Amino acid sequence: MLQVACPWCGVRDETEFTCGGELAARPEDALAASGREWAGYLWFRGNREGLHAEVWRHTWGCRQWFVAERDTLTHRILATATVEEFRKRRGNGG
Repeated sequence: MLQVACPWCGVRDETEFTCGGELAARPEDALAASGREWAGYLWFRGNREGLHAEVWRHTWGCRQWFVAERDTLTHRILATATVEEFRKRRGNGG
């Protein structure tokens, strides 16, 4: 069974979590975004092989959302972080 490290609760079985999908960047100017931009943000993902960032929720624990960096080829989770920690590491500030 896959073990997931919740940033708040520590390592738990994957059955406690829900994967929210690949992390996507919201359009910068949400009010001015076109229907196509919103559809892209809400529904379309790269679905590429290898390492990418996903949002996960500790559904049966603290109920917090966090970011997991997972390799789609091996299904291995390499790192987890709060959204704020992930943004700081990536240089996105806030």
